[in-house]
Amino acid sequence: MDVAPLSASRVGSWDDEADVVVVGLGCAGASAVLGACEAGAEVIGLERSSAGGGTSAQSGGVIYLGGGTPVQRACGFEDSAEDMRRFLVAACGPDADEAKIALYSEGSVDHFHWLADQGVRWHDTFYAEPVYEVLTDDGLMFSGGEEAWPFCEIARPAPRGHYPRTEGRSGVLLMKVLLEAVDRSPARVRTDTVAERLVVADDGRVVGLVARRFGDEVRVRARGGVILAGGGFVANDRMLTQHAPWLVDDACYKVGTDTDDGRAIRMAQALGAAVRHMDAAEVSNPAPPNVLMPSLLVNSQGQRFINEDVYHGRSGQVALFRQDKQVYLVLDEEIHEANPSWLKITWAAETLEELESDMGLPAGSLRATVELYNRHAEAGEDPLFHKNRRWLKPLRPPFGAVDLRKGLFGVFTLGGLHTGVDGAVLDLDGEAIPGLYAAGRTASGIPAWGYVSGISLGEGTFFGRAAGAAAAGTALGA
Repeated sequence: MDVAPLSASRVGSWDDEADVVVVGLGCAGASAVLGACEAGAEVIGLERSSAGGGTSAQSGGVIYLGGGTPVQRACGFEDSAEDMRRFLVAACGPDADEAKIALYSEGSVDHFHWLADQGVRWHDTFYAEPVYEVLTDDGLMFSGGEEAWPFCEIARPAPRGHYPRTEGRSGVLLMKVLLEAVDRSPARVRTDTVAERLVVADDGRVVGLVARRFGDEVRVRARGGVILAGGGFVANDRMLTQHAPWLVDDACYKVGTDTDDGRAIRMAQALGAAVRHMDAAEVSNPAPPNVLMPSLLVNSQGQRFINEDVYHGRSGQVALFRQDKQVYLVLDEEIHEANPSWLKITWAAETLEELESDMGLPAGSLRATVELYNRHAEAGEDPLFHKNRRWLKPLRPPFGAVDLRKGLFGVFTLGGLHTGVDGAVLDLDGEAIPGLYAAGRTASGIPAWGYVSGISLGEGTFFGRAAGAAAAGTALGA
């Protein structure tokens, strides 16, 4: 479908208009609507599905917040904006957006209160065990490997994963709260409406868009700006093949919805917008953290390549991008029985020689790896990869291994439109395209070649608000 911008001179008449038009009503789009309304703008929100929510509603719901939130303090943890900033720069890099990280870290506590004002609630309880997602109603956990090396030496560790109050996946709850806030606002919402093309004035300013609703063309004018918050592009194999071909793989489970097709990104690119980190992705390790941390990750040479207690998304990225998914999880019977999970043992043996032979590893490689690990673990050390001593335990027979090559690496894209801290979309020269903003996974945000759980919902809501306020300011002459 054509995404080339349309000249305003060819529009003729508009079917609807507002100060700010927001495309997509996931967490970023809903927050953009609310931010623009709070600034006094007239707002229209467009959603291609029959209801808002998008990928945000399918998420676990963790929101990365820090700097000393009320939940952190109630749970007995000290944190600062500077510790949060240092950690995010290291964990979300290389080439993480340091300007956005600084702004987000400084504004994180205020953003916590803004979310609370919309109706989001948290229990003041801490969940200490390593899991993908908290499925109890606890409100706080370590969600980004803050306690793992090398990050524990870069910044004072603090848990920053905030889970809205519910048992189970809380993304649905978060979006229910945000969409109810949108319903209470004066914004007008148009569902089942697909944005197709941007409309541009002779001076290059984006002044609206062309959409389609039930087959009919709809032309919507935006007096202050259009905010694109239509998700990433993990559902578009053509874009993946162009930018991140390693994600087009049966071993990669695409995390997102069919609407994550990159359309919003391509609409802006057709206007000359720049993009960043289109080859980057979050990759969740197939092994759950409770099993992963006390076990060993080895590659096709039978060697360890990372500290297993690091954030599971980081070990997943390293496994996919640096080890080409040729990885195995090695453990013993005690670990397997003490950490229930859905993982099935692929090979089991009484000796390491038998196990490495069954796995097809070079003779002696796994034995050397485990013997070295065991010798250091007995002394409470891991000089090679610095795993926290909490997870250090010598492996004893019988041994087992899980073939992670046949596991499912959960993936979604991190790249998108290059934007400023106010959400303004930038062109190839780094100049703002007048009247065009983006937020959420449509934009290249805080993460580059790293990630922490909760940063998508955190930065999506934070910078969505910022984009809404900026577009409203343009419309109202602020």
